[in-house]
Parts: sequence; structure tokens; C-alpha cells
Amino acid sequence: MSAAWASVQSRNMTEPTHPTPTQTQTQATQTAGAVPGAARILIVDDDPHIREVIRFALQKAGFVTDEAVNGRDALERFEAGRPDLLVLDILMPEMDGTEVCRRIRYRGPSKESSDRDPTDRVPIIFLSSKSDEIDRVLGLELGGDDYVTKPFSPRELVARVRAVLRRVAPPSSSSELVGGSGSVDPGAERGPAVLAHGALRLDPDRFEATWNGRIVPLTVTEFGLLQALMGRPGKVFTRDELMQLAYRDHVVVSDRTINSHIKRLRRKLSKAGAEPIETVHGLGYRLSC
Repeated sequence: MSAAWASVQSRNMTEPTHPTPTQTQTQATQTAGAVPGAARILIVDDDPHIREVIRFALQKAGFVTDEAVNGRDALERFEAGRPDLLVLDILMPEMDGTEVCRRIRYRGPSKESSDRDPTDRVPIIFLSSKSDEIDRVLGLELGGDDYVTKPFSPRELVARVRAVLRRVAPPSSSSELVGGSGSVDPGAERGPAVLAHGALRLDPDRFEATWNGRIVPLTVTEFGLLQALMGRPGKVFTRDELMQLAYRDHVVVSDRTINSHIKRLRRKLSKAGAEPIETVHGLGYRLSC
């Protein structure tokens, strides 16, 4: 992983360089004082250099950070105090990131199927040196909300953290969850209206989807995709349109990534008895009228 660290430095000459312990401690103090109630990010990576560059970038952006050195440590810290988001490396000793994600999402033995309903929807951004598309899809299939490959730009990672938190945050708290960089209309008293389509209801303020009154647990990205489809029932959305609506801050993902999220969304709705999403071959997806 030292090569990854070197690549991060070479690609970001204008960004903060490797901070000294004094700089890191000072930055942490400034963040804690400047942004009360800021989102807390758990950084999980076995490479101390990678953890430090991520910590430095996130704290500079106003976030509060915690760290874990391997998968087991991550689960212990998660149980001790639920973070607002995880930046989770995949290749680690003790327990890899995919297993950590599976256990957080499904709270069951490691060999249990990931088809079970998730019991925790805390956003997870995978971080990995494996850049093959199949690895990205696997991470998203397990319930990840985004996937960043090494070497990475700290600025891009911060943007992706903000984008994921913004999708899950109620409007009244968005400024806190993005490290103080968001904006809230002082005159706004109500958030987005509840969307309803037949027996399907989506409440953005409560981050809750239900079918016939039964809660359908969704990840942040799945919720965003369903919200986009329910906003205009019957409209055929291309994958690019869904990407723009579900992934803000100009985050770009592949068509296969969108397909993977839609597949999981359909599976969860189907388990609740709903089949509302149609594939329009060669074009995209729509919510059936």
C-alpha cells in the first residue's frame, strides 16, 4: 500500500501533503470547535499513511473522524458508537472490508446470505486498489453506496462523502452532515413531500420506504433511485439520468453500477410483494403506472 500512498501524493501536488502529528492534532481541535454536530466518519484501512491522508482531508473539510486498523477493529468501533459514514478499505488483515459491510448490513454470521433485509443502513464508501468492474459491482451488491479506487484524490473522496451524506440527510440537518459546507434556506419549514404510488410510499424526511405499510429497508443510493423514479411515474429514465439524480456532486459511475443498484432495489421491493420497476430495453427504467 506504500505505492498507493506515493501515487496519491504525486497526483495531488496542490493538495495538503502528509501532515505531521502536531498538524493533525491541531486540525482535529479546529474541526471540533468550528463545526459543532458535524458528521462523524469512521476510516478503516490497515495502512497508517492512507488513514492519515484521509483523516487530514476530512478534518480540513470539517468532519469529525475516527479510525480502525482492520475489519475486527472496525466492527468494535462501530458497535461502540455508530458513525454517520464509513470509508472502508476492502483488502485488510483479520477481516476484509466486504465481510465488515456484510456484518454491518445484515447482523448475521458471515456465511448467511446477503439477501436478508439489512438491519443497519449507515452509508458505506468502499476504498480499494482493485479497480476491476466486477469488484465494484460486488461491493455495491453487498450494500455499499459508493466505491473509490486507489490511487485516489483526497478532494474527490471528500466530494463523494458529501454527496452520499447529502442523499441521506433530512433537509434541516444537511449543513451539519456535510461538515458545514451545505446550505439551508432559513425560510424552509418543510422538507420534500411524501411520495406515494399505489401502495408504495416514500418519506424523504424520515428516510423511509414502505409497501402496504411494511418498511422496505434501502441503502442511501437505492433510496435516491426510487425517489427519482417515483418523482415521475411512467417516465423512462436513462441510466445517465438516474446517475445524475441519485449521485450528486458530479460523481460518475458506470451503467453496470446503476444496474446493480436497480437489481438490489427490485429484490427488496419484491420481498415486500411489490414489482413496480420496469425495464425498457435499450433505454432504461421506469416506475409502472
